[in-house]
Parts: sequence; structure tokens; C-alpha cells
Amino acid sequence: MKQRVIFSSIVAGLCLLGCQSQSELPLYNESDKSQVTFDWFEYSTPNNRPAAPPGEFANPVLPGFYPDPSITKKGDNYYLTTSSFSYTPGLPILRSSNLTDWTLIGYALDREDQMQFAGAGISRGIFAPTIRYHDGLFYIITTSVDNGGNFIITASDPTGPWSEPVWLPEVGGIDPDIFFDDDGRVYITHNEAPPGEPLYDGHRAIWMWEYDPETQKVLPDSRQLLVNGGVDLSKQPIWIEAPHIYKINGWYYLSCAEGGTGPQHSQVVFRSRSLDKPFVPYENNPILTQRDLSYPRPNPVDTAGHADFIQTDAGEWWAVFLGTRPYANYLYNTGRDTFLLPVEWRNEWPHILPPETPIAPTIKRPAGTQKQPGTDFYDWSDSFDGNALSLRWQAPREFDRRWASIENGALTLSPLANPLYSRAKVSYLGTHQAAASFAASTELTMAADSTTTAGLAAFQSADYHYFLGLRPVNGRYQAFVEQVVDGQVSVVAEQNLAVALGQPVTIKIHGEGAAIEFAVKQGDDWLAIGEPQDATWLSTQKAGGFVGTTIGMHARQ
Repeated sequence: MKQRVIFSSIVAGLCLLGCQSQSELPLYNESDKSQVTFDWFEYSTPNNRPAAPPGEFANPVLPGFYPDPSITKKGDNYYLTTSSFSYTPGLPILRSSNLTDWTLIGYALDREDQMQFAGAGISRGIFAPTIRYHDGLFYIITTSVDNGGNFIITASDPTGPWSEPVWLPEVGGIDPDIFFDDDGRVYITHNEAPPGEPLYDGHRAIWMWEYDPETQKVLPDSRQLLVNGGVDLSKQPIWIEAPHIYKINGWYYLSCAEGGTGPQHSQVVFRSRSLDKPFVPYENNPILTQRDLSYPRPNPVDTAGHADFIQTDAGEWWAVFLGTRPYANYLYNTGRDTFLLPVEWRNEWPHILPPETPIAPTIKRPAGTQKQPGTDFYDWSDSFDGNALSLRWQAPREFDRRWASIENGALTLSPLANPLYSRAKVSYLGTHQAAASFAASTELTMAADSTTTAGLAAFQSADYHYFLGLRPVNGRYQAFVEQVVDGQVSVVAEQNLAVALGQPVTIKIHGEGAAIEFAVKQGDDWLAIGEPQDATWLSTQKAGGFVGTTIGMHARQ
């Protein structure tokens, strides 16, 4: 067997294996009959890739499961990160020179000694980060749900390496923000339980601490209540969260999400002349929402909110925020995307969108910008060249990738035993579904004496996914479609193929909104494996949680 190159990094400085040397790695089953090779992977969005006329850009700017965006600026470039939950590597770092075209350049959580998500549900893990650049250093403050709480990591270069977490045990709740005031003082705001007993379900509060970067601790007795409940406590607002503080023209602005990250989501704003004085809500809140629109409508965007503001060198203000693109009422499989809209200032208050105004699919570009190259989230292919895996690939929960290798232009998986419906370690590499319509295909080969099951999955969670698999039956391949709904596993289609083990087979998953289809290539034609299946089981509305669907390669023994 030829020597394989085990990738211990995705890019320079990005260590996916806990920065262990190969001699320290435990052995996996690497026998020829267990391995499966993937020669290439292709993903395309044939029917609903957005297009923008000259001088405009298309929303979303980050399609497919890039939620809770936060943005900062250094020099001529903007940097953005989003929630990653229990996918690894986590906290994607994206760079842009024009706010509209983004390049995935790395991850802030890239190794086991920073974070561990073993056994976690796919929608746990990392919630709602804030990224800021200050005095030569990048900061990310965020929450590791169920595994440590709130923490800060730093880096001098956004591509890494990022530091070990500095944990903030006094800072409870989720969605922390870090604010550097012009007098040198630093503050952390966050969502947490309200003072006293909650008055109703969803009653939360925004709190603030002063933070000392030298000791890397919040100051004792500095905790301060900023918002109790939301804009108007008498109306029982729910889930005030995702605070960000800005100082603009002598005013301190506190911008928060309100209404929960579903159909009632919105963005609200408060202001104060001093951090020692109460924040007053804007009388025209919310400054962004889509909850006042009804279905059906063209190009619907839903759940808009969770915004972060940035100013350009041209003096314009813009907001990045999350939204969803349902293919039917409240049904979307792509998760929550990142959108971009201009911020207009009126009477020293920010406005993003007037009431009852739909988010347009294309709008005018930021002043002085042109379209630039960036990561193509809608159409891409991977030929597995070199010895490093593309940044596009993530896996559930575990940073360990010792079951994967690249050699001679192919990806080889030495499969683990666990299926995708397990929360233990699984050999799966997925990329984000970017649109309701998509096609994903790959060519794979098993050994003539294979004992492996392998193929393509559309994975929403361990409890909700589809798997188009190939397995050995009497020296030939058998194709099957495995459906997992509410944790219940069923094989909904089987088809014996004429292709002998040891020969390559091309397989494909095709999604069109509420339907998903599976096929194997036979000569020049595609052979459907079973009937089209119900893709709404992959929607957040049915599967729950906060993630979108990923598409990718899975193998198991």
C-alpha cells in the first residue's frame, strides 16, 4: 500500500489534529478492504443561483448556514465570523475588501486543546460570537454552550493561530459582546436571566461588566443591568439577546436582537450619553424585521435580525445580520444566512429597513466598490489535489481527522464504525447547502474485498438526515437510501448494481426545495435510487435546532 499523506493542517497554522505529531497518533483500521477513496466532489446550484445587475450585489452575501454574523475592520479589509455550533473546525473567519464578496480564510477554533464538543448535539457548541480588532489584536468573544460558557480568544493575524480560551466564569448566559471605549476602558455585555424571577417565558435581560485586559478578568462588582426584557417590558418582549455597543458622535448605542431567532425576530436599538446612565429605547423600534410581512411574496426572506454595524472608509454605515430563505412557509433547509443592508441615520438614530418592507434580492453596492473574487458558495468542485483538505469541509463535534488522508489526487477515508445517527465520532466531511436547489455528486471506489459502507449524505443532525450509500453484496455494489427522521432509521430504497467492487461509481444527491432525490450513474445515464423523498425533514422547522444542512462524504465500517 502506498504511503499516505495525513493532513495535520487545513492551511498553515491551522492544526486539526490537536497539533500532535504523526508518531503520536493512534492507529486506525487502514486495511485495503476497509478504505474507500473519493476521486472528486462537485456541488452546484443550477436553478436558483442569484444574479445582480451591474452596480448591485445579491443577498445573502454568505448563503447557507452562516448565522449570527459579527464584523470588524483592519486597514482595507473587513473580517467576519459566525456561529458554528458543534461543527469543527469552528468559528469561520472570512475576509472581504468590499463587504459583499467574502473569502473563507480559516477558523479560530481549529484544535482539540482549544475546545471539545464530544457527544454534543449538532446545534449546541458555539453560539453568537463578536469579533473586534483593537490595538493590533483581533478578539473573538463567544459562548460554548454546555461546555464552559463564555470565553475570549485572540490573534494578531486573523488566519491564526488563535489563542487558548480565556474563560469568563462570572459572565453567564450567551451572546457576549466586547466594547473598547475611547477612554481605554473595556466592557462586556451579554444576554442572561433577568433580575429576580422571570415574569414570563422568554423574559431575558442584557447585562454589562467592565473587563480588564491585563488580568483577563471582569472587575468584581461591576455588573450592571442595561435592559430588562426588551424595548417595552409591559408587552412581554421575548429573547432580548445579541447585544453590541458602539460609540458614535458622543452617543453610546446598544443594538440587540429581540423576538427570538424565528419568524418574530427583529433588531432594536437603545442609546445613552453615558454608560453609567439608562439606555433609552428608540420610539421607532424595531429598526429591522420581516415579521410584518405575509406569505406568499416573491423572494421571501424571513427571521431577519441579530445585526452588527460597520462603517466604511467612505463614511457609509452597513449592517450584517442573519435571515432565512424559505422555499415554503417557514421551511428552509439552508439554515440562517448572512445578509447585508445599509444603515441610514435619522435624528441620530440608525435605521436599517422601514416597516413592512421586504428585503430586496439585490441592492446598490457600497460606495466606491466593485465586485471582487471570493469564495463561491453556490458552485464549486474539489479534486482533492495536494495534501490539504479544503477549508469548505467541516465535521461534527470532533477535531480529530486521522481517519482521512489525501494521496494522488484522491480523498481516502479509513472509516470509523459509527453511523451518522450516532453522536460518537463519525467519519463524515460536509459542506454547507447554499440554496434550496442543489446537486452534489462524487466518484467513489471500494476495494474488491470491501467491508465498507460509503456514500453521500444530506445531514441536518444525527436525528434528521438522508444517506445515499453503497455497500458490498456478492462482489458488487448495492445502492441504498437511508432515511433518519426523529432518530428512527429506515432504508427507503435499495438497488443492486451491475458494477463490480473495485470499480469507480458516481453518485448524486439532488434537492429541489421540499423534495430530495438520489441517483447512481450507469454509463451515460442516471439511475434513480427509489422515489423522491421528503426534504422538509431537513428543515429547521421540522428538525429543530439552529444549523443548516450540510452535504458530504460519509463512510462507516
